[in-house]
Amino acid sequence: MRKLLILCLFCLGIGFAIFNFQGLATKGEFDSLVIDFKETTSATEIDKQLQVLSAQYHLSPHLNSQFSQSEHTYTVKGDRALLDKLRASSLAQDVEAIEPNYIYHASVAPNDPQYSKQWHLHSIHAEQAWEENRGQGITVAIIDTGVSKVPDLANTEFVAGYDFVNDKVEADDDNGHGTHVAGTVAQSTNNNYGVAGIAYEANIMPLKVLSASGGGTISDIAEAIRFAADNKANIINMSLGGGGESQVMKDAIEYAYNKGVVIIAAAGNENNNSASYPARYARVIGVAATDAQGERAEFSNYGAGVDIAAPGGGHGSKIWQETIDPETNEPIISGFQGTSMAAPHVAGVAALIESTGVTAPDEVFAVLQQSVRKIEADPQNFYGAGHLDAASAVKLAQKGKITFNDFFRWLRDNGYLNLRFWIDGGAVALLPKVAMVLGSYLLAFLIRNYVPFTFPLFSGMIAGSSGLFFLKGFYVFDLPQAPFRLLGSSIPELGNAIAGNSILNPVFASVLIPLLLLVVCWSLPQGKWFAVGTSLGVAACLLVSAVVSPQVWLLGDGGIARGFLVVNGLLCFGLARFAARGDSQTV
Repeated sequence: MRKLLILCLFCLGIGFAIFNFQGLATKGEFDSLVIDFKETTSATEIDKQLQVLSAQYHLSPHLNSQFSQSEHTYTVKGDRALLDKLRASSLAQDVEAIEPNYIYHASVAPNDPQYSKQWHLHSIHAEQAWEENRGQGITVAIIDTGVSKVPDLANTEFVAGYDFVNDKVEADDDNGHGTHVAGTVAQSTNNNYGVAGIAYEANIMPLKVLSASGGGTISDIAEAIRFAADNKANIINMSLGGGGESQVMKDAIEYAYNKGVVIIAAAGNENNNSASYPARYARVIGVAATDAQGERAEFSNYGAGVDIAAPGGGHGSKIWQETIDPETNEPIISGFQGTSMAAPHVAGVAALIESTGVTAPDEVFAVLQQSVRKIEADPQNFYGAGHLDAASAVKLAQKGKITFNDFFRWLRDNGYLNLRFWIDGGAVALLPKVAMVLGSYLLAFLIRNYVPFTFPLFSGMIAGSSGLFFLKGFYVFDLPQAPFRLLGSSIPELGNAIAGNSILNPVFASVLIPLLLLVVCWSLPQGKWFAVGTSLGVAACLLVSAVVSPQVWLLGDGGIARGFLVVNGLLCFGLARFAARGDSQTV
């Protein structure tokens, strides 16, 4: 009975892993089906099948248009249930495809003449978001070098701000950075001039804390945060940062957060393995930068403190907005790059989210995270939850308040049942690891008559199957990640631990390491059982990997790789059984 229970748990773990494995896309809106007959199907046979559709399913198939005759393409009204029935019917043998007749919608581009340069708005699907929402009624505080009312901010609403550097009401920009940031959030759009902004019906609150040289103090920034919270800002954008933790800053952030303000900051441009402050604080959404290809910008910080990624330029690409030329104080449409440019993309999308009625900071953050285009493999946390997606965020926010069921459904559908939600910056697939551990216990149970269930055996099983996997995505500020990746890797994963990818090395992911351990430790009683446990653990790891992710260097990810892993997994189990039986008289 006990053996059956363990087997069920093992199979359940594998089943969950397979269920969460990314499959074919099935989403889309449709109310009809396309039936595309093979070109070799005769007219008589087509007529016969059409009569069956009419009589058996009460359908009225018709040619899609006068041009469909040669292609034999018909459409019928129907839903997914009908689709499944037709695909399982005799009709399937005469057609090239029976598929949803998906409905696509036009995305109307704004009339701003230089909008075509703004690849970054296209990449976050801003046009689709604008069909639903433009940020009306939301105030975004720009804590930066100030904001000047350039021509392409003429139609943008401003609310009262403050200049904390010069202690005056007018918070004009004398650098260009803050105006550029404000443009990404709410550049006047559809005004036949310049470029576009994300939440162009939102209000801008200019708060100057950085001087013309771009530097500013913690005390000014903290005061600006409190000012924004006290003056009804919904969102704060801080495209600034540096090293050094500050209690004054932390208290100001906590104050604003408790008053319902969403706080967003740039991760920093030092190519460091952690975000800078204030993005590093728990209440702040830290934003990393991506280039026009969606890759991490070469300058962007990553790792601990990065919650999401957004366009920031890099590798030759720039973010285009209207700002001022600091030399002449004249308006200019200019391309900047940096995580400073990435953060206001998130602030703009947060304004779109809040305009739907989702306003609590934790709920806005949940929508941002759940609506991203996720990255399948991100072991060093370059992208946080994934790539910002404005259209998906607005669509999700319109569903109303995020419930636990919504959240769990998203976890299930997107394969995020892993430690990323509990460990800062983690990227560890939990369920396959659990399956590997349970699998090693099952294999040990199968040879229970020969093995002593002691600490050496159990520790070997952990080392071989999963390693201390919860450390793989663990980040400690300013410490290198490599030691954590090594400790968090099982023996088969050691060959790719430093590189941080998921492709197994055929030397480590084979029977060779367990065999070597047994040869070395054979005469050591405790060492031998550690080696036996390692063989069992490696066997479970390889067998689960063959099902979930059969990626082996030089062997690819198909049948050859899968066969290699299965054969070596069985050899490891056989090796453990042989070694255990060879010493059974001493057990």
